[in-house]
Amino acid sequence: MTQSSPAGNLLREILLAGAMIGILVLGLWAHTGSMPPLVVVESSSMIHDIDGEVGSIDAGDLILVKDSSFESIVTFAEASDSTDSSYGYDMHGMAGDVIIYQKNGDAGTPIIHRAILRVEPSQTLTPDRNVTEEDNNTMHCPDGGTWDSNSMDQDGDLGTCVLTWNVPGTNVSDQEKITIHFDGVNAGYYDCKRMAHANVEPFLVVWDWQPKHAGIMTLGDNNQCSVDQGGLVVNGSSGVHSESGVAGPVRSEWLIGVAGGEIPWLGSVKLMVSGTEPTANGDISPGTKFVPESSFYYLVTIIGGILLIPLVLERVLKKVMESSPEAYQIKLEQELFDHSSEE
Repeated sequence: MTQSSPAGNLLREILLAGAMIGILVLGLWAHTGSMPPLVVVESSSMIHDIDGEVGSIDAGDLILVKDSSFESIVTFAEASDSTDSSYGYDMHGMAGDVIIYQKNGDAGTPIIHRAILRVEPSQTLTPDRNVTEEDNNTMHCPDGGTWDSNSMDQDGDLGTCVLTWNVPGTNVSDQEKITIHFDGVNAGYYDCKRMAHANVEPFLVVWDWQPKHAGIMTLGDNNQCSVDQGGLVVNGSSGVHSESGVAGPVRSEWLIGVAGGEIPWLGSVKLMVSGTEPTANGDISPGTKFVPESSFYYLVTIIGGILLIPLVLERVLKKVMESSPEAYQIKLEQELFDHSSEE
């Protein structure tokens, strides 16, 4: 009987590990319907506690990316409206879905933030279909309205001039500009977690906003009401930026997926390996800068457990096997065999 060489054993172990990883990735893909099925959270924009918290999204967590339709996304406004069918729905520590999207559809590190509200066209006018320039509002809509190339017009074609807007889950209906106080009376209460000063309310206020197109307004749970769509939506918001400027309301084609289950701490390994070097698309990774200290303790505990559990199990199983009736019988038979051999 030939023995395997050390190189052959190593190759077999590597192939086995690769196969197991492949099966795991395929299983996650089948479960989420998205590829890649996991994303690593890099920033602290979604944390609820500086020391980290299982259930909310911390830097260093792995998040399952579910392939969901744009229409099925539940916003904070809808989930906090007692008259809405989605009332009471929450994910990752607050009302509404958390979504992963590309800012303005541009390349770069995706954003993982909460869907706060959805703006939809109400009254529309048919645009001038002879205009070829993509973003010229005046030429597309000579009779007024906001040119939205991705919303359906009343004539059944894509592209329309939006005169007024609706916001599901709020009292905004057929309004040219959107004003919403998330004060628990006019809409669900959204705590900005900041001191009220200089006429700045402690709750989220969307003020006199005229969206540049339909979509979803987003906000990081830890960003103190500085919405991704910037100062034209909420006073004092800096917004998130891409190559084409401040992010607009999230369109369906920008959506990567909806945040599903959380695997805490394990993504910290990837952040440690990547460091703070520029990524392939030019973004600078923060590395482990925003990872809570507690995450490293839990990570070390998990790795230690993975290494120690097989050793402990081996010893326990060995003792169990040695004390079993079968093992005792084998021992007796071996002693009888040895005794007869000696004779």
